Amino acid sequence: MSSQLVPNSPEPASARRLRVTVVTETYPPDVNGVAMTIGQLVHGLLERGHRVQLIRPRQTSTETSHSEGNLEVVPVFGVRLPFYREVRVGLPVGRALTRLWRVTAPDIVHIATEGPLGNSALGSALRLNIPVSSSFHTNFHSYSQHYGAGLLAKPIITHLRRFHNRTACTLVATEEMVTQLQALGFQQLRVLARGVDTHLFDPAHRSQELRQSWGAGPDDPVFLYVGRLAAEKNLQLVMKTYSVICEQSPNARLVLVGDGPARTRLTRQYPQVIYSGMRTGQALATHYASADIFLFPSLTETFGNVTLEAMASGLAVIAFNYAAARRHLEHNRNGLPVPVGDKAAFVQAAQSVVNSPECWRRLGAAARRSAEPFDWEYIYQNFEATLLELATPGVNHV
Repeated sequence: MSSQLVPNSPEPASARRLRVTVVTETYPPDVNGVAMTIGQLVHGLLERGHRVQLIRPRQTSTETSHSEGNLEVVPVFGVRLPFYREVRVGLPVGRALTRLWRVTAPDIVHIATEGPLGNSALGSALRLNIPVSSSFHTNFHSYSQHYGAGLLAKPIITHLRRFHNRTACTLVATEEMVTQLQALGFQQLRVLARGVDTHLFDPAHRSQELRQSWGAGPDDPVFLYVGRLAAEKNLQLVMKTYSVICEQSPNARLVLVGDGPARTRLTRQYPQVIYSGMRTGQALATHYASADIFLFPSLTETFGNVTLEAMASGLAVIAFNYAAARRHLEHNRNGLPVPVGDKAAFVQAAQSVVNSPECWRRLGAAARRSAEPFDWEYIYQNFEATLLELATPGVNHV
């Protein structure tokens, strides 16, 4: 059964303060959509006066448990993923968590990732009768085919389904994802949308100086991709699109923001592309706002936070019509969503706007207006309401 965004809270949000444990394999300053989302949700809980215990892998070899106001950070041992070196996977710590929670039990445990750390946290919480919620952020079963492990897709799905179905509810980003996961046997699914920082990601941060450093004049089209440089992101389609565009508009530029295992190969094969590396905060916002057209070719997203960031930054977005693009883009009004998997349509969409600054500016302005209502404040309220409901004894959570 799926539920829409706002569950019925048993008490007004101001009437009760929770002790929430958040378990995650990735957290800022890690740069990825999961880390960003969980960081925002923790921030929202702290703003509302809740106490948060954050359990995550150590970010330095000497890091120990520490507290910052209502935030208690409990770092655990972790190892780097072989195909995603930027992220550490926490090791099982079930006994340690059981001892910790027997002393001071949280009102609810929210688990953001399904690795060994999340799995051991789930087991400990259930043994102690602590309510558990989870969130589904990453299509690991889809990723496996890009790393020579396609045969693992079925056992991965089995693990994910068993893991999430043991929690009181699983939060996903869209109704589309609810439908997909229900077809795979997932239960107790609810939609918790994603937000965007419309103050940080803003067309006002456009920099002519940065554009000049890319060799782009005021009306030269600058295409942008932001994300991991890796096989599962379908970057060959970006490169094919840019090659076609250059025949039509030699002054066009392509900027890639991000890093990953494919960077070395890409820089060797496509030296004409501008590789800006990893960017965060204001620098990232400036890169977004200084481009014109956002290319997002990925077919493995659960949401795609970068789509909303690009829209808030005033870019014309070209993306496949699912996840964030399906939820937020309307064809030729505030972006150019194309049929899922249709590579020719993706290239044609870029061709249709490349020589028309008026068109990409119109789409970008409408995209900004569409993104403005999706401030994180609304998302915080719904996350808080869900946790309040699940942490209340006697409430039917399904």
